[in-house]
Formats: sequence, C-alpha cells, structure tokens
Amino acid sequence: MSYGTAVSFPLVTLDDVRGAQKMLSGVARATAMESSRHLSQLVGAPVHLKCENLQRTGSFKLRGAYVRIAGLLPEERAAGVVAASAG
Repeated sequence: MSYGTAVSFPLVTLDDVRGAQKMLSGVARATAMESSRHLSQLVGAPVHLKCENLQRTGSFKLRGAYVRIAGLLPEERAAGVVAASAG
C-alpha cells in the first residue's frame, strides 16, 4: 500500500505559539499539567500530561480548530468550512 509522498509543513515558531495563546485567551481554558509517576518510570524521564480533556469540548481540538478558522481570509471563510474528527 502506498501513501504517496511526504508533505512539508512550515515550522512553528515561538511567536506562532504566543500568537495562538493570545488568540485563545477567553476561548480555551487554561488546563493543568499532571505528572505521571508510572509513565516516568517506564521511560526513565519525567512525563507530564496536559489535561485537555477538561476543555468544554473534552479535547485539545478546540485550540487547533479555532486558531485555523480564525486565520482564514475573508473569502476563504465565506466559502464555508467543513470539519471532521476521527476520535
């Protein structure tokens, strides 16, 4: 089975992350980080889990979808948006 060629995506910068954080202020909840003793022991290094299940949507998807849609050009937005989630 062939999956085609690799797709290249632009690198995400610290400024991109800070811009998204500002955009999401008041939209997404600030969620806790929890350490996992069990996973840390398994991998031999500290493991922390981001509790995005505490978002109103129950997942991290709110963040990515909101930032992507908010960044659409007016003509792109006017054409409509179709979204799907596989889990």
